Amino acid sequence: MAGAIRKTEIYDESSISVLEGLEAVKKRPSMYIGSTGSKGLHHLVYEVVDNSIDECLAGFCANIWITIHEDESITVIDDGRGIPVGMMEKQKKSAAEVVLTTLHAGGKFGGKVYKVSGGLHGVGVSVVNALSKWLILEIGRDGKVYQQRYEKGAPSSELQVVGESKRTGTIISFAPDPDIFEEVEFDFDLIAQRMREMAFLNRGLRIEIKDERKDQAEQVVFRYEGGIKDFISHLNAAKDPLHGKVFFMSAEQDDALVEIAMQWNKGYVESIYTFANNINTHEGGTHLAGFKSALTRVINDYARKKGLLKEKDLNLLGEDVREGLAAIVSVKLKEPQFEGQTKTKLGNTDMKGFVESALNTKLAEYLEENPGDAKGILGKVVGASKARMAARHARELTRRKGLLESTSLPGKLADCTMKDPSMCEIYLVEGDSAGGSAKQARDRRFQAILPLKGKILNVEKARLHKILNNAEIQAMISACGTGIGEEFDIDKARYHKAIIMTDADVDGAHIRTLILTFFFRYMPEMIEAGYMYIAQPPLYKVTCEKKDYYCYNDAEMEELRKRFDGKKCELQRYKGLGEMNAEQLWDTTMNPEARILMQVTLEDALLADEMFNTLMGDDVEARRQFIQKHAKNVRFLDI
Repeated sequence: MAGAIRKTEIYDESSISVLEGLEAVKKRPSMYIGSTGSKGLHHLVYEVVDNSIDECLAGFCANIWITIHEDESITVIDDGRGIPVGMMEKQKKSAAEVVLTTLHAGGKFGGKVYKVSGGLHGVGVSVVNALSKWLILEIGRDGKVYQQRYEKGAPSSELQVVGESKRTGTIISFAPDPDIFEEVEFDFDLIAQRMREMAFLNRGLRIEIKDERKDQAEQVVFRYEGGIKDFISHLNAAKDPLHGKVFFMSAEQDDALVEIAMQWNKGYVESIYTFANNINTHEGGTHLAGFKSALTRVINDYARKKGLLKEKDLNLLGEDVREGLAAIVSVKLKEPQFEGQTKTKLGNTDMKGFVESALNTKLAEYLEENPGDAKGILGKVVGASKARMAARHARELTRRKGLLESTSLPGKLADCTMKDPSMCEIYLVEGDSAGGSAKQARDRRFQAILPLKGKILNVEKARLHKILNNAEIQAMISACGTGIGEEFDIDKARYHKAIIMTDADVDGAHIRTLILTFFFRYMPEMIEAGYMYIAQPPLYKVTCEKKDYYCYNDAEMEELRKRFDGKKCELQRYKGLGEMNAEQLWDTTMNPEARILMQVTLEDALLADEMFNTLMGDDVEARRQFIQKHAKNVRFLDI
C-alpha cells in the first residue's frame, strides 16, 4: 500500500516486549489518557485504532471498521495480521493476554516488527482494557478464531479457539467504565473527524464508521487514493484556490519518509499542519523548520530568476510566501523524538535537513514545469510582501499614537486595581449599554470592563494592516497587553481571564464569533494558555412567591415550571444584557461564586480552522450546508 515504509519481519509471540505493569492506570487514568472527561473517553477509541493503523503502516491492513453501539460500547475491527496468540514463557500467558494486561507491551517496542508506529503516548490497548467495564478480544490468525473476555481489566476466561476462518485481523469490543468516566457518550462527529484525518494520512486505507444509536444508523466511509493531496483539496474546499493543481511530493531516506502537499488560496491566513507517524505535531518541530526554510528559499530564488525581485529589493519573508497557503507536511520515521509542552513537537534533528533538501529540489521543479501556477503564486506572495510593509507602517503609526503599547490603555477601558495578571480578568462586553451595567456591577479590585461598539471587523477576510486600523481591535490588543503577531508575548498578558460577554441572541452570537475568530487567527496563544472564556448570561428570569430564579437554558426553565406548577409566576425572557440591572448582572453572570463560564479550548486546530473558515469565510454554500446539518441542535433563535 502506498505510504507504507516496507513490510517487516515475523510477527509472533517472540515479537512482544514488556516494559512495565498496569496497576497505575486505574489509580491515575488522566496520566494515561489526558482526562476522565470527553477527551479521555474518545482517546480510548483512538488507542485501539492506533494499533490497526500500525498494521497499515507496516503494509498489512487495508480496512478498519468502527461501530458505536446503542449501549455506548465500541467495536473496532481490522484486517491486519491479528495480535499474536502464542504463549510467552516468562509471563506464562498468551501474547494476546500480555498485550491486554500489561502497560507498554506490544510489537512496537522491540524495533523489529514495526519500522514506524503511531500513537502519541504508546500506552496501548492495555489502558483501554484497564478503563473498561468489559472488553472482548477476538483474533483471526493461522486459520483459527481466538476469543477472550475481560472484566474491569482482568481476564474472565482463557484465550480459546472458538472457530475457524481464513480471515486475519483483530476485533476489540469494549464498554468504558462509568465508574471512571464523568459521562459515557461518544461524539460521532468527533470520531469521524479524527478518522478522516487518519484516512488522509494513510493513502488508500479504508475506514468505515457506523453509529447504531439512532433510529436510522448513521454511516460514513473514508478512503482517499490521493492521500494528503485530497487533504489539501478538503482544506481549500470552502476557499478560493489560486491554482488548480495541488503540489505534491514524497521522498525516502533510510527508514524515513516525507510527504508534502500544498496549494495557495486567495485568502490571507496560512493553514500549515504537520504530522509525524500520524501524530498531529501542533507545536511543529524540525520537519516544519525544514519545510519553511526550503519554501522561502525556493520562492525567492524563482522570483529573482524571473525578474520579479530586483537586486536592490529585499527578500520575500516567510510570512509573505505562506500567506493563503494550505499545506500538509507528513513524515514517518522509525524513532520519533517528541518535545514541547504537550509532547507534540518533533525533535529529530536530521529531519530538518531531510525535509529541506527534498522540498528544495521538488518545488523548484514544480515551479519550472508549471509556469502558469508559478505566476499566480508569485503575484500572491509579492502582494503579501507589499501588504506586510503597509501593516508595519500601520503598526508603527498606531504605536506612535500609543494604541498598541501596554503602557497606553484604551480610554473606554475601566481597569481593575489589582496588578497580578493571574488574579485579574477582563470582560469584553457587547455595546455601551451593557458595558455601563457591567462597570456598575463589577468588583473593581480584579474585574476590568472593555465595552465594544458594534460588530468588529471579520478578520477572516482582511489583511493585517486593515485589521490594525480597526478601533475595536486596537482596543482589545492594547488592553490585553500581549502585542500581536510576531511581537506577541504571552508573559505580558495583563489578565489571565478574557471573558467574552455578549447578548444571548443571534447578533450576540455573531459578535462572539467575530471576537473568537480574531483571537484564533492572531492571538491563538491566549486560547492555548487557557485565558479565553465565554460568559453564560441567563435566558430567563422567573419570579415566583416574591423570589427571583434564573434559568440558563430551556431545560432549567421547564424544571422550575414543574416545581411551581399551579402557582402564579412571572416569566421574563432576556433578549440582551442591557435588560439586566447591575445587581442582576453581578448575581447571574459576573459573581465568581455563582456565574457559569465556558472555557475556550483548542484541542484540534484543524477542526477549528475548518469551522472558522466555514462560518466566517466567503463560501456561502458551505455555510448553508453547515446550518442545515446543525439546525436541529440550535438551542434558541431570536427572530
